[in-house]
Amino acid sequence: MRVLVVEDEKKTASFIRKALQAEGFAVDVCGDGGDALAAARATPFDGIVMDIMLPGPDGLSVLRQLRERGDKTPVLLLSARGAVNERVEGLNAGADDYLPKPFVIAELVARVRALGRRAGENKSTVLRVADLTLDTVSRRAERGGKTFDLTAREYRLLEFLMRSTGQICGRMSIIEKVWDYDFDPGTNLVDVYIKRLREKIDDSREPKLLHTVRGIGYVLKGTP
Repeated sequence: MRVLVVEDEKKTASFIRKALQAEGFAVDVCGDGGDALAAARATPFDGIVMDIMLPGPDGLSVLRQLRERGDKTPVLLLSARGAVNERVEGLNAGADDYLPKPFVIAELVARVRALGRRAGENKSTVLRVADLTLDTVSRRAERGGKTFDLTAREYRLLEFLMRSTGQICGRMSIIEKVWDYDFDPGTNLVDVYIKRLREKIDDSREPKLLHTVRGIGYVLKGTP
C-alpha cells in the first residue's frame, strides 16, 4: 500500500513516515498543498494522510480539487483543531476520515489500514500491460501463460512500473518509490534490477514491454 503524507511539520511528517514504513507501507511525503496536488497527479496512491493547515492551498482546498478532478483516493485529514464544524466541513469536502491532533500513532496506522481496505474495494487487484499480468494480492506475475517468481524488490519495481504504464520513470523516482531512501546517484542499483526484471518478462517474448529511455530512465508499455 502506497501512502502520501502531506504535513508541513517536519518532525511530525518524519514520525508518521517511520511508523507507516515500520508496518510495511510505502510512503511519500510532501510539505505543502501545491506539491500534494502534483504528487497525487503523478502517482497512484492507495491513501492520503493530510494535515488541514498547509502552506499554499490548505488541506481542504487540496481535497476539493482532488475530488473535482475525479480522484477518489481515500483521504484521512489531520488537524490540531478538533471542532465539530471543521470535521463536518472536511467530511463534506470528500474526506473519508478525520483524526484530531495530538493522536496516538497506533490509531493513525489502523485508520490508514482501513483506508487501504476501502481503496481495495474499488481497485482491481490485477494489473495488466499487454499479455503481462500482476496479481497484487498473491503477487503472482504471468506473461503468455507462463508464471515467474519475483523477489520482494522485483515485485515492488514491477508494480510501480505497471502502475505507471506509458510514463517514463527516472532512476531517482524509482529509488524513491521502490527503495524508500536516498542513494548515491552513481550507483547502478536500478539498472541491475531492471536487467533482472527484463530477463523475466521480456526474454524470448514479443513485443518487448520494458524499454530504456537513454539518459532519462525506463518505461513499461504495451505498444512499440
